[in-house]
Amino acid sequence: MKLSQFKFNLPDSLIAHNPSDQRDEARLMVLDRNTGAIEHKIFKDVLDYFTEGDVMILNNTKVFPARMYGNKEKTGATIEVFLLRELNKELRLWDVLVDPARKIRVGNKLYFGDDDLLVAEVVDNTTSRGRTIRFLFDGTDEEFRRNIEILGETPLPKYIKRKATPEDKERYQTIFAKHEGAVAAPTAGLHFSRELMKRLELKGVDFAEITLHVGLGTFRPVEVEDLTKHKMDSEQFIIEQKAADTVNRGIENKKRICAVGTTCMRAIESSVSASKSLKAVNDWTSKFIFPPYEFSIANTMITNFHTPESTLLMMICAFGGYEHVMNAYEIAVKEKYRFYSYGDAMLII
Repeated sequence: MKLSQFKFNLPDSLIAHNPSDQRDEARLMVLDRNTGAIEHKIFKDVLDYFTEGDVMILNNTKVFPARMYGNKEKTGATIEVFLLRELNKELRLWDVLVDPARKIRVGNKLYFGDDDLLVAEVVDNTTSRGRTIRFLFDGTDEEFRRNIEILGETPLPKYIKRKATPEDKERYQTIFAKHEGAVAAPTAGLHFSRELMKRLELKGVDFAEITLHVGLGTFRPVEVEDLTKHKMDSEQFIIEQKAADTVNRGIENKKRICAVGTTCMRAIESSVSASKSLKAVNDWTSKFIFPPYEFSIANTMITNFHTPESTLLMMICAFGGYEHVMNAYEIAVKEKYRFYSYGDAMLII
């Protein structure tokens, strides 16, 4: 398929800049991928679509405060530093994006915090905006992490034109977040409240937690018309044996296996055995899923509404059927569903 096939008109007014009042009260569109039939619900109505023995796969990655602001040595210019990935814990080397990039060269030092709580030196240029920096810090790793927490902001996507607030620290994080390492939230999971999780549990739904540390590559624009030429950035993912066993038991019993979000779907499709079961693994994936694609593990999916020509939309079209999904998106625009990270949800059954 071609990039241009995933265009649609998305008014700016439908891009959500704030979360819904309650996690589980965002709107929910339910799409039957066999018939294309659509229902309009509230997210907590997902309870009606699952029963005992069904499995929900959740991404328990935890977002860390990846956006920091430092001052350049000598000039004092304010520089945004977006922490992408820790390369070496002992040397405190990090892959980062800097803005404005033209001002930041190898050898420059950056000072963070009113009393220079952290200092970093630029040691390499990686891309036009990418740099490798080394934090010059002699304390313990625990102290270093605490300083990152103090100085860093919740890494809201750039399209949200406002400063992160204390509310974002809670709401741009799933309630089941455990393992720190993501620079963006696995947003389909943001809709789950503790009460809804408990009600699903009482109904007999099983949860399988996996970890995929979401990187910015998930949101990298596709710049080639021929989708086979697009390369995804690698993201680390971990599937433990307990989670694999839970999922495989559901598959054997012909239950609904629901991938909560594109990150879960990418992870499980990156670890399929020859017998079409889920394998335990600790690895990196750069898997790019677009139509046509045969899915091996999940037969149900929860996802948010995504932007035109995004790799996320392409995966949804591969799972729900291109015509059905594009028609559903047309209806979502007409019905004024909210799009993107803080937006509404879709259940594909």
